[in-house]
Amino acid sequence: MESWKSAIWAVLLSVTLPLGLVYWQTSLLTCLLLVIWITAVLVFSSFWNRRHYERELQKQERSLQQAAIRTLNHHRHDWMNDLQVLYGYIQLGKPDKTVRTVERIKERIALDSRIAKLGVPSLVFYIQSFRTHSTNLELEVIVEDELNLENKLTHEAQDELTAVITQTVRAFQYSGLAPQGEARKLIIGFTQDGGDILISFEGEGIHGNPALLQGQIYNIVQGKIMRAETLGHNQATVQLRLPLEM
Repeated sequence: MESWKSAIWAVLLSVTLPLGLVYWQTSLLTCLLLVIWITAVLVFSSFWNRRHYERELQKQERSLQQAAIRTLNHHRHDWMNDLQVLYGYIQLGKPDKTVRTVERIKERIALDSRIAKLGVPSLVFYIQSFRTHSTNLELEVIVEDELNLENKLTHEAQDELTAVITQTVRAFQYSGLAPQGEARKLIIGFTQDGGDILISFEGEGIHGNPALLQGQIYNIVQGKIMRAETLGHNQATVQLRLPLEM
């Protein structure tokens, strides 16, 4: 990035050479040289900028593709584990455990469907890909049936919602400690309350400074379209209220 900026500035500063010639000896030739030089600099800068942003876009696209592949591989691994357990119970002739395993698989499929139906692509991708990252925080997501935000929020509001949820999860992630070898759990709930969407965060585990965590979350939503609310006396349980009438 720095080398790209340096190259652009070097090209722009090169205009001082023909400017100096015009200042030293003003003539038709030096003025023509100045015009040609400035035109060449503008064309080169435009071409260089376009190439730079194309490369950046390609990097972002590759990064997104890699994240999608990791997510798919993680889900495939989970499904294979469930199928192996199910197959084992069938072979052992344990119908009760077989039924419970099938019910668990059905619940996971239903949850994945409700998450997908939230209708905010960036948020859905963040939730589905969170498990692929090595972290000391486990997410448990609860989504109200038929909740869909696709046509209720502008693209800007959707991006802001995803950013706030991402930052809030990160605040919980670094707000406490779990015993060695264990992960803390964060339960995120999505429900609708009249004309508002409620996103609740309930942290399980030890939080070093709940008041500091609450302050961080209030800072995250400051100036945003939503507001934060503390539920009861538990400062490690926070709710975001997002109005839909915007």
